Amino acid sequence: MEKVNLAEKFALINEHWRPKVVGELNGQEVKLVKFAGAFPWHHHETEDEMFLALKGNFRIEFRDKSVELNEGEFVIVPRGVEHRPIAETEVEVLLFEPKNVLNTGNVEDENFTAPIGDKI
Repeated sequence: MEKVNLAEKFALINEHWRPKVVGELNGQEVKLVKFAGAFPWHHHETEDEMFLALKGNFRIEFRDKSVELNEGEFVIVPRGVEHRPIAETEVEVLLFEPKNVLNTGNVEDENFTAPIGDKI
C-alpha cells in the first residue's frame, strides 16, 4: 500500500493521448493522461470509461451532443457509445476503466494507440 502523488506522476508524462497506469483495483485500472487537440472517434464494445478532469477543461463529443468537463468534474461513457475527447489546451485527466482496455477502442491509429498496461 503506497500513496500516489498525482503531480509527481503527471510530471513524468511527456506525451499526449498515451494513458499511464498508476493503480489497479478489482480488475480496474486508474490511469493518468494528458490531452491536447482532438482524439479519433471510437467506442469500446464491452467497457465503460470514466473521465475525470483534474487540471484544465475539455469536452467529450458524442454523435448527438457534447459534454464540457471542468476541473473536478467527470463523466462516464457507457460501453458501445461512440465518442471523442477534445482539448483546446493541454489538460490532465484521470481515467478509470477495466484492465487491458485499448485507449482507441475499436479504432487502430498509430498516432494515438497507447501500449496496454503502460505504467509509471
